[in-house]
Amino acid sequence: MTIAVIGGGAWGTALATLKSRDGETVRLYARDTATVEAINRGHENPRYLPGIALPATLEATADLRHAVADARLVLLVVPAQTLRAICVALRGVLPAGVPLVLCAKGIEQASGLFASDVASAELPGHPVAVLSGPSFAADVARGLPTAVTLASTDASLADALARDLSAAAFRIYAGTDVLGVGAGGALKNVLAIASGAGAGLGLGASAGAALVTRGFVELRRLGEALGARPETLMGLSGLGDLVLTCSGTQSRNFAYGAALGRGDDLSGLKLAEGVPSAAVAARLAGERGIEAPIIESVAALLAGRQAPREVVEALLARPLRREFD
Repeated sequence: MTIAVIGGGAWGTALATLKSRDGETVRLYARDTATVEAINRGHENPRYLPGIALPATLEATADLRHAVADARLVLLVVPAQTLRAICVALRGVLPAGVPLVLCAKGIEQASGLFASDVASAELPGHPVAVLSGPSFAADVARGLPTAVTLASTDASLADALARDLSAAAFRIYAGTDVLGVGAGGALKNVLAIASGAGAGLGLGASAGAALVTRGFVELRRLGEALGARPETLMGLSGLGDLVLTCSGTQSRNFAYGAALGRGDDLSGLKLAEGVPSAAVAARLAGERGIEAPIIESVAALLAGRQAPREVVEALLARPLRREFD
């Protein structure tokens, strides 16, 4: 029996590497045949994890049916905007009842749904769990210490999967707040764009700390309004992931925001999940009457309704208020 990892980007490759080094039989599905060949022949993913040696036992494939043929567990590590299409493609080829662990972060733009809702709708009969937390793919692939959260509405399944997927330097805390883990992972991406834009504008470390702190207030407000538990948002998949994602250009969302702030050409940048999630997050906040000026500003910035400097001026011009009211 194998673990199938669907998605040959940096995070999918890192997770596949982690379990392959643990002695598991792992198949990694990637659409890009050049990536598949590089992993199978050169034991490296030069496009997404250059310079990191991958286990010779890790098998990559561009055949989705083969990837999941005898899978006991499937890790879905694809962007939120392509998750539904992958789930549809898995119908009829996925072994019955195999658990799905969703490992990418974001909100589906067309529906406003989190990944867990999309997977549950498209693949009924398969238990769904969500894995999220402060983790850079390169750190995990190099075996550096990392701690994340895995949630399933079935507590016993969450415990079992956390034990199954943990490794010597990869610690997984189990929980049952699927929505909270998903919300924290999606919303922190939007806020990381704001932090990156501030850095790109040269606003300094003090402004950076303020953006992270006030951004977390918005993450909590909106997350709780959506049904997330406060303690989940205070944990690894909320506050922890926000701190990491706002810490520098190793984060794609921070890097995207920094390029925006500098006025750089964005066409060559890697996918930043916070980009499609921003407008959805702003809409969800508006529908629920949640005050979320940073999230709303990121949405306006990405839509071209405001320039980066105008966003800063608008935030600083907001009426003064008590911090905790």
